[in-house]
This record gives sequence, structure tokens and C-alpha cells, in this order.
Amino acid sequence: MSALVKSSLARKWVMALSGLFLVVFLTQHFTINITSVIAPDTFNEWSHFMGYNPLVQFVLQPILIAGVIVHFVMGIILEIRNSKARPIKYKKFDGNANSSWVSRNMILTGAVVLAFLGLHFYDFWIHEINYKYIAVGVEDSTRYLPELKEKFVDPVRTWIYVGSFVLLALHLWHGFNSSFQSMGVKSVKKGDGLRKFTYAWSILIPAGFIFIALYHHFNHITA
Repeated sequence: MSALVKSSLARKWVMALSGLFLVVFLTQHFTINITSVIAPDTFNEWSHFMGYNPLVQFVLQPILIAGVIVHFVMGIILEIRNSKARPIKYKKFDGNANSSWVSRNMILTGAVVLAFLGLHFYDFWIHEINYKYIAVGVEDSTRYLPELKEKFVDPVRTWIYVGSFVLLALHLWHGFNSSFQSMGVKSVKKGDGLRKFTYAWSILIPAGFIFIALYHHFNHITA
């Protein structure tokens, strides 16, 4: 681990691979959640499967948590080392001349996203642990959609979700294609197909999550 942290190339690879792993998870998570809007029964079925399948619960879920921790810890390490490596700053510095606001504030957007993940884990993962292992609730494959809708009744919580996914989109806008560059994919250049895909994905997936939150919130209001 010490050698990994000290190696600049290894740090970038770990950051890139853990980021791409979380991108895959986010895509899978969105695929399940969007069914809460277009196919409620399917949402309940998939959620029940994910909630009670031993492979998901005791293998994939710990791997996911480890991936989140590794990604954000490595991000902090890279930020600290990059800050130390920078030359003495001039009294007047125009950051926009050399980089975008997003690229210069990845640690900020990442920290907000991490805080949101804490809220998300509290809302769903902690609730699930309590239901199954502490309260020992009855196994019910139809409870997932009502529980999801309940989370978006509160307007404050709903808009926290919306704001968090806006910041996630900004984080992904720079981070997604940068992951490929860190791994040596030289073709990620302005205008090429892979770069366009990463930008489109960085907008569409967070926008999809925002749509889900607002759909359930306003559907409750008009019900």
C-alpha cells in the first residue's frame, strides 16, 4: 500500500479504475431506479432481488463500499500531492486560462458527492439493514416502491438530491474522460466518439436521477 501511494502512475490508475467501477455501478443503479417510473412491478422485483441475493449483499456490496472509499481517499491523496508539487503561485493567477472551474475543484465537487452518498446510504442502505436484521421485518417484495416514494415527499430532501446530482454531473464531466486519459487512452481528444460519449453520459445519467426524484415528488403533490 505504501508503494502504491508513493507511485504517481499507480495512484492515477487506481483513481481511474475505481472511478470507472463507480460509473458502472451508477449506470446499473439508474437502470433499476428508472423502472420505478416506467415499470413499478419490475422495480419491486429487481429491488427485492438485490436486497436478498447473497452474492449482491455479501460480495458485491462490500466491493462497492470499498470502491467508494478507495476512490475518494485516493482523490484526497492526489490533491494533496498535486498541491505540494505546484510551483509558488504568482500574486495574480487566472485559473480559467489554463483549466476549467470543474477540473480545478474536483475535490470540492467530490466532497459534496461523498456527503450526498452518506445521506443516500442513510436513506436506503441503513434502512434496509435495520428492516432485515434489527427489526427483522417480514420479507415483502412489494415494499420497495412505497419506501422510495416516501423519501421524495419532503421538498428539502428532494432538492438536496437534485443539487447533489448537478454537482455529480460536473464531477463526471471532467472525471469520466480523464479516467481514460490516466490509463493511457490517447484517443480521448476533443470531438472524438469516446469523449462525446463520456460527456453525454455525464449529463444524461445524473439528469435521469433528477427526473426520478422530481417525478416522485410532484406526483405525490398532485396525487
